[in-house]
Amino acid sequence: MDLKNSITIISEAWENRTLLKDQAVKSAINETIELLDKGMIRVAEKSEQGWKVNEWIKKAVILYFSITGMKNINAGDIEYYDMVDLKKNYKNLGIRIIPGAIARFGSYISPGVILMPSFVNIAAYVDEGTMIDTWATVGSCAQIGKHVHLSGGVGIGGVLEPVQANPVIIEDHCFIGSRCIIVEGVRIEKEAVLGANVVITGSTKVIDVTGSDPVEYKGFVPAGSVVIPGTYNKKYPAGVYGVTAALIIGKRKESTDKKTSLNNVLREFNLSV
Repeated sequence: MDLKNSITIISEAWENRTLLKDQAVKSAINETIELLDKGMIRVAEKSEQGWKVNEWIKKAVILYFSITGMKNINAGDIEYYDMVDLKKNYKNLGIRIIPGAIARFGSYISPGVILMPSFVNIAAYVDEGTMIDTWATVGSCAQIGKHVHLSGGVGIGGVLEPVQANPVIIEDHCFIGSRCIIVEGVRIEKEAVLGANVVITGSTKVIDVTGSDPVEYKGFVPAGSVVIPGTYNKKYPAGVYGVTAALIIGKRKESTDKKTSLNNVLREFNLSV
């Protein structure tokens, strides 16, 4: 596949949807989704300058919905009716998947990943050694790093439009506790630990309370942070009310053994996970 040519074709079709009738356009879109499924391209990539969104891939995913028709999809006796196929051949891919788990075609799941009954949407990227626990969801275009643990009921938000919007990014070796919600392009930097029920949106205050004065962040959690749910007071016309925040209460210690480090930090901070 000539990526440069495909980018041009997809960009032109994005501006002129009548081109979706052309076979060359359909082929470019289908090939893009196949490359996403194999992990050969991804919606967002990290470089020395930070994370970059490949907008043309998001455009291809959205256009893909326009060229695929609704159809019956069978998984044994279970029937679905949708426009996107399910992933297949998990044994050959080196992925352990438990009954009840669903991943859509166009999502990349690396060898060594474990999928408990969960959901992974199209264009998501799940890197090696990661555990997607029971009832966790990984939204479209979300980027999940290596050796991440998404605990039970975690919700990782998805985003396709606007195409320039950042996806949720969970970097390597993070632990996301039960029922956490991470949405709106929030970035959790490497080795962070989030206790149960932390909710972070694009506007949520992430407050470091470990020093004499609070330090506020928005849209990301610094590397190695240990985070719990919290509140801060905000004045409204009707009075002062507590507003949801995420509190950084410490830092995860460096260790050559990440599993040992994680167990120690959970005990040290008495976190619910």
